[in-house]
Amino acid sequence: MNHSEIKLARQALGLSLSEFAEMLDTDPTTTRRLEMAPQNSTARQPAPRMLRLIQAYLDGYRPNDWPL
Repeated sequence: MNHSEIKLARQALGLSLSEFAEMLDTDPTTTRRLEMAPQNSTARQPAPRMLRLIQAYLDGYRPNDWPL
């Protein structure tokens, strides 16, 4: 999953950057960096656990603390 797919996934889930960060157990700054183009010096690649969580959320999984 690349940076633009991560952003599209977040938008499809209807989550803000802060909410998405909370669901991925990270901070909003990291979430913004995951959505940056890779040529940006502060861009970050997602950890494998983040990718698994994103896919689970896209597949319909919702934890008890899912934002309403």
